[in-house]
Amino acid sequence: MTEPEHDLPRRTGTGLPRRGFLGRTAGLAAGAVLLDALAAPSSSARPSGSSPVRTQSGLVSGVPAAVSGVTAFKGIPYAATTAGRNRWRPPQPAPSWQGVRRADTFGDAPPQASTTLTMSEDCLNLNIWTGATGGRERRPVYVWLYGGGFSAGTGSDPSFDGSVLASKGVVVVTINYRLGALGFLATPELSAEDRHGVSGNYGLLDQIAALKWVRRNIAAFGGDPRRVTVGGQSAGAGSTGMLSMSPLATGLFRRSVAESQVRYPSDPELRYLGVSLRRMDTALEQGPAYAASKGANTLAELRALPWSKFTDGASLKDETVDTKSVAKPPLFRPVVDGWVLPAGYMATYEARAQNDVWYLAGNNLDESGAVPETAFDYWRSAGYPDRPGAPPVHVTLDDYVTAARQKFDAMADEFLALYPAANDDEAALASNDAIRDNSRVSTYLWGTEWTKGAGRPVYTYFWTHRPPGPDHDIRGAYHGSEIVYFFGNLYPGTQGWTDQDREIADTMSSYLANYISNGDPNGPGLPKWPAYRPGSPTVMQVGEHYGPMQVASAEKLRFWTRYFATQDAW
Repeated sequence: MTEPEHDLPRRTGTGLPRRGFLGRTAGLAAGAVLLDALAAPSSSARPSGSSPVRTQSGLVSGVPAAVSGVTAFKGIPYAATTAGRNRWRPPQPAPSWQGVRRADTFGDAPPQASTTLTMSEDCLNLNIWTGATGGRERRPVYVWLYGGGFSAGTGSDPSFDGSVLASKGVVVVTINYRLGALGFLATPELSAEDRHGVSGNYGLLDQIAALKWVRRNIAAFGGDPRRVTVGGQSAGAGSTGMLSMSPLATGLFRRSVAESQVRYPSDPELRYLGVSLRRMDTALEQGPAYAASKGANTLAELRALPWSKFTDGASLKDETVDTKSVAKPPLFRPVVDGWVLPAGYMATYEARAQNDVWYLAGNNLDESGAVPETAFDYWRSAGYPDRPGAPPVHVTLDDYVTAARQKFDAMADEFLALYPAANDDEAALASNDAIRDNSRVSTYLWGTEWTKGAGRPVYTYFWTHRPPGPDHDIRGAYHGSEIVYFFGNLYPGTQGWTDQDREIADTMSSYLANYISNGDPNGPGLPKWPAYRPGSPTVMQVGEHYGPMQVASAEKLRFWTRYFATQDAW
């Protein structure tokens, strides 16, 4: 991370004009190829290299990806199975193999509540997409961490296909990491057997182990181990933020991408999310209680149970957290353990102890409880989505006012004067306005804290495009709707994508490819994306329109800043 950025090559890798890494016409063509290929595998694609690639565990061979000239390597183990004695232990080295391993099939997903995934505890595998023709190239690397509240997700999700980004000169890596209780259980007995005296962050240790694997092996795939970017959405964005604070990840990557859930530490919205860090003492109380619910009183008894007993993380709430709302965070999530995470968000920022990495972070129009106007009647009928990590949705006057008084207490009257409502529709609109201001202001204020201890550039965004499809009127620009546009792959192909969607996907994936390459999303033919500046409360709108916008009016910015100052920092 200490190499000066101007020493890095700024070539595009493909030599194509416009759009940074990929020209407009070529970009749209690549997106169309990938869209068709995901609907029906292409037989015309050709691998970028036919020779096996040597990793530290053995030789692997790839298969043609969805875009011609890109090779995919699927299901490569980066660590050993987590079953048996390795359950609730740091990841162990991957076993070696003889001959050439054909990496043509995704590996098992981490155990979770799913009826469609092939799952097992031998799940610590990763996938690579590369357009490099050999190991002599040094392309920038993007390591992607999925979301899912730390209780669901897999690196093999088709939304994360890296073919288009790889065609724009990036080596893309998606990984699996442990989830739920298998990833984040803490107990005194587990801490006692650990050489650092801690427990509870096995999923984060998996991510760090994957980054170490990338550091040792990615050059063979044409990647540059000195130019690694880590990115993710939701819990993956939270993981990115935690790795950006963890001393164990220092030097393993240079840049961060966080799609949603980057918040100011004193924002109560942070508290119901999966990224609301647990205190070690709280986690050590919750762990034995959870074990007892499974009929296990000892660690040996817990390890003897089948993994299917531990897939309930998505249904378990942490009732100990006062979120200033009816929402509650997932029970199993990362822990401030003094080792992987020495301190929480604000304490880390105040100590200037974060890793000095570039940062790109943002939020979406219709998330955190904001919903499209066309969905008001739906939510009045459906009611609050009562699940861990889900935000409350306020679309009636009574609910809106009640929630405001719970959240803002002595400042509630001032809030209701700034965001007034006299009936249900006005309340739903006012709630949307407040939620969107909250998210933009919160990320802006986070930036003021982050940049005090990190000297690299920061870029922030606000995603506003509502994808087509059956959920357009209900979900809008929902939580996670930006992912396929950033990847440029518009999955699934049956969703009714338009020329506008393909243009947006080309633009967003070009922004991302440029940022991964040189720390700046800007490039030829792209709308100018200004860097974040403390004291300039603006954010880059992307998606439906492009350009800087105010995070909130001056009066509302002052209100949110004063309100956050009354809250305890996380």
